[in-house]
Amino acid sequence: MKRTRSVKRCKKAHRSSACWQICLSYNLVFHRHGFVVMSLLRDRRWAVALLFITPALWSVNYLVGRIAPGTIAPHMLALLRWSLAGLILAAFAWPELLSKRASLFKEGWHCLVLGALGMWICGAWVYIGARSTSATHIALIYALSPVFIALVSSFWLREKLGLLQWLGITLAFVGLVHVVIKGQWVVLAQVRLVTGDLWILGATVSWTLYSIFLKRWPSDFSPIARLVLIISGGVLLLLPLTALEALSGLPMTQTTWGWKTLALAVAAAVIPGAGAYLAYATLQKALGAARAGLTLYLAPLFAALTAFLVLEEPVHVYHWVGAMVILPGIYLASRTRP
Repeated sequence: MKRTRSVKRCKKAHRSSACWQICLSYNLVFHRHGFVVMSLLRDRRWAVALLFITPALWSVNYLVGRIAPGTIAPHMLALLRWSLAGLILAAFAWPELLSKRASLFKEGWHCLVLGALGMWICGAWVYIGARSTSATHIALIYALSPVFIALVSSFWLREKLGLLQWLGITLAFVGLVHVVIKGQWVVLAQVRLVTGDLWILGATVSWTLYSIFLKRWPSDFSPIARLVLIISGGVLLLLPLTALEALSGLPMTQTTWGWKTLALAVAAAVIPGAGAYLAYATLQKALGAARAGLTLYLAPLFAALTAFLVLEEPVHVYHWVGAMVILPGIYLASRTRP
């Protein structure tokens, strides 16, 4: 009888212990998955915040581009910008680069292509085009880039965009055009292409390809280390081209060295260089190429705000109207499909 009671107590204790282990396992799994979910939510909120931070960083390049002519040549500005940006980022990325040096040659070709697209063409070509075309034309042509990215991403990268996302992209595009043409839609009928527009169109196509390949080509490196490698590829191409520019003797190809030149190079390297490109790479990894491309729609708004704060240029009604159309468009386009 005593033995029977003892066996029953052992079984009961065993069942309690088993139940307790199951509960512990369940709670552990729950907390672990809960942590992952909360982490993902935080990451997504951070990615959405980058939709607004990235164009704010890029807007500084508008100021640099306006001040640079007559002070620093286009290729020289691009070379200094990315050389300084690469050195800054390399200070943080070098341990990873050393530990993964076996993968450097595997991604070398990709980094060279991305460097040509993102640092040479999207750098020097924009500065060259700005000499013979207006800021209005530049913004209008660049407005095509997010549309190109969305279309190519949808068909090539298989990034599925729903009706709401396409509606958001359309709204953002219309809002941007409204800002660029200052609310005067009749101006669109008067647009005439000049040589500078072709340079900007080339830069727009280049940025589309940069965005697509950045997503298409996987990497063993973190965004910051990969950006250092891409910058290195761009600088390798810019070095001989900058030398040819300086030796050409053509107008606006000479650089006047001084504190102003150094300040422009440092500003372009830190803010719209290292800061904006790293933010864009992080954003694209989280939301995809199509949604990350929406940052270009906000750039003119931040440029207007920056010009107001730094150059004391007025903010007009069409800026506010454009913002009221662009912001809902970005909200719709950045939503995940149910």
